[in-house]
Amino acid sequence: MRLFFILFCLFSPRIFAAELPLQQLHLPPGFQIEVYATVPNARSMALGNNGIVYVGTKEEGKVFAVVPEGNHTKVITIASGLNMPNGVAFKDGALYVAEVNRIWRYDNIEKNLAKPLKPIPISYLPSEANHGWRYIAFGPDKKLYVAIGMPCNVCKVDNPLFGTIVRMNADGKNPEIYAAGIRNTVGFDWDAKGGLWFTENGRDWLGDDIPPDEIGYAPKPGLHFGFPYLNGDHLMDTHYSQNKPNITFTSPQYDLPAHVAPLGLRFYTGTLFPSEYKNQMFIAEHGSWNSTKKRGYQVIVAKIKGSDVITAEPFIYGWLQDQKDWGRPVDVLVMPDGALLISDDKANVIYRVSYKK
Repeated sequence: MRLFFILFCLFSPRIFAAELPLQQLHLPPGFQIEVYATVPNARSMALGNNGIVYVGTKEEGKVFAVVPEGNHTKVITIASGLNMPNGVAFKDGALYVAEVNRIWRYDNIEKNLAKPLKPIPISYLPSEANHGWRYIAFGPDKKLYVAIGMPCNVCKVDNPLFGTIVRMNADGKNPEIYAAGIRNTVGFDWDAKGGLWFTENGRDWLGDDIPPDEIGYAPKPGLHFGFPYLNGDHLMDTHYSQNKPNITFTSPQYDLPAHVAPLGLRFYTGTLFPSEYKNQMFIAEHGSWNSTKKRGYQVIVAKIKGSDVITAEPFIYGWLQDQKDWGRPVDVLVMPDGALLISDDKANVIYRVSYKK
């Protein structure tokens, strides 16, 4: 039985890898969803060469590679025993993995999937666990961007790295704060013009409806988005606002409902989907954890025009049924064939969304 389970995890068929009620998911006409791979606690994803997808985790403490093999996928464990290795990125043949307190580089990873070379630490980060699951990605400037969330629900701390997006060279040198005043982002991407967009999770314990979760836009370095002095663009925090710095805060680009927990964000750059989705943002809403009534648990599409979000509407929903959730989307990733992958850390799978007229 154990041998069967191991083989099942290594060679998971795309059509159905677990007893999940996929029929409960609602998609626009022409779109289809299937299980692409079984990956325990699947979180952030990064695309390597030859269609290989690298997947970070949180509670699992592991990093996986999902390798396509015909109509199947093979899941390989790259690393284990790590401290919430949520963040993964790929560049020039190397895999970058972000634990809470450091970033590792695995060189020539695709030639050594079965037995990776000894990783090289390139950067050390704050060790606080609260909001310490990092998101990392390489920008169009070839620098590595790292999210460093606030180590609290709401607070003011001396370390200027908290509540920021930091960027550095690929070797970890020359780190600098790119954007500040961000409570916690676990997803960002760049538009066709090179502008950085990110999701932000608002603070808790102010009720079910405030403050909003947000989509932020940072087209240049040096912007401050207000936290902890300002929650969104609406609610001044009286405890901290009396001592706020004499700077101009940048407003969020778009308000989402409170507590939907927007995480992964990706621009759709493929050609498989209808043209109306080209260069639009797909965002995974992980779902609320402490709202009186659960909300989120879906993937939305945000339509943008220039630097403005025009609408943000559900694209796939149904993971929440009668206030009971069986899945929680975390990240989204556009594949070379134009399909969209969605990771789910509760259902322990990666879905593949395709389109057929």
